[in-house]
Amino acid sequence: MDFDLSWILLGLPLAFVLGWVSSRLDLRQIRLEDRNTPKAYFRGLNYLLNEQQDQAIDAFIEAVQNDPDTSELHFALGNLFRRRGEYQRAVRVHEHLLSRGDLSQGDRHRAQHALALDFLKAGLLDRAEEALRKLEGTPFEQEARLALLANYERSRDWALAAEVAEKLEQAGQGNFSLRLAHYLCEQAAHANSQGNDEQAHQLLQQAIERAPQAARARLQLAHLYAQQGQQTQAQRLLLQALEHTPAAAPLIAGPLAEVSLALQQTATPFTRLQAIYDASPALDVLDALVRLAPGNTPLTERELYARHLAHAPSLVAATRWIAQEKLEHEQFHPQVQRALDQAVQPLLRYRCAACGFEASQHFWQCPGCQTWDSYPACRVEEL
Repeated sequence: MDFDLSWILLGLPLAFVLGWVSSRLDLRQIRLEDRNTPKAYFRGLNYLLNEQQDQAIDAFIEAVQNDPDTSELHFALGNLFRRRGEYQRAVRVHEHLLSRGDLSQGDRHRAQHALALDFLKAGLLDRAEEALRKLEGTPFEQEARLALLANYERSRDWALAAEVAEKLEQAGQGNFSLRLAHYLCEQAAHANSQGNDEQAHQLLQQAIERAPQAARARLQLAHLYAQQGQQTQAQRLLLQALEHTPAAAPLIAGPLAEVSLALQQTATPFTRLQAIYDASPALDVLDALVRLAPGNTPLTERELYARHLAHAPSLVAATRWIAQEKLEHEQFHPQVQRALDQAVQPLLRYRCAACGFEASQHFWQCPGCQTWDSYPACRVEEL
């Protein structure tokens, strides 16, 4: 079969013409879209890049008025309002989006999530909870659960917080065993304050089972036993806490010394604390050793503090050493001691490793940033 070259000669010009027509149509479409795109939208973007939020908001409002069907403009405007702290206006924008019947499912979920963030930022926790629960089964489900968890923690609703934490753990979002143990401890503290010691005891036992490596539950349960006059059980729990969590020894040492002195059984606690202190010298452990020293070591209180100074230049240890020292001008000793005691107070604080919030007592959850276990067991001077 002979191949006819005339078809090629006729086809090439036709293909060229069709390609040229197609390119002209594409250019025309691009120009049409450029004309239809609100110029205010580009002005808003320019203002945002220059960090001029007031002008950007005005420009986006104008763009929305010119093209009310554009959901992206609404999202940009709502997010700007939230960043500015104008939460009511942000809520109105996102509620308007949700009221539209032509909104796609993806944009509807996105608007619901943005609305929940508006309520959270505004501190409207009840409305935020309602909005976040509507995100179950959506692509924003895990983010909503994390926000719900923080919401329940802020409102101290530990039972609901535990429910959400378990869902997150089952979804593979991390290990929440320690967090769940904290929730049980918080509930136990509340039960104890209400005089319900039996419930507090049960909750603390559950917390120990949930996170056996954590010190808090054993510390609280030992305190509960001590309140009930059961010093032997309290000492046993505190020795267990030392074994499971030696890093928390500075928090355990004081209560352990107290119950051991009440029982007049100080040998074993002194030996355990001495071993921990030799491995990692800490002021609170040293104070407990000083209290337990009689009958367990020939060293005096002043000698124990002097030995600590050989490990670290501690102003706190030096102040306590000087308290027992005879000065040349003894009449000035009380004034000097008061000045030193006042000077070391900031060094005896605890500091959050996440936000730097300082407190005179140890917190399991930082009052400033709400982070769990962010307070080291050591004092500021030892950091």
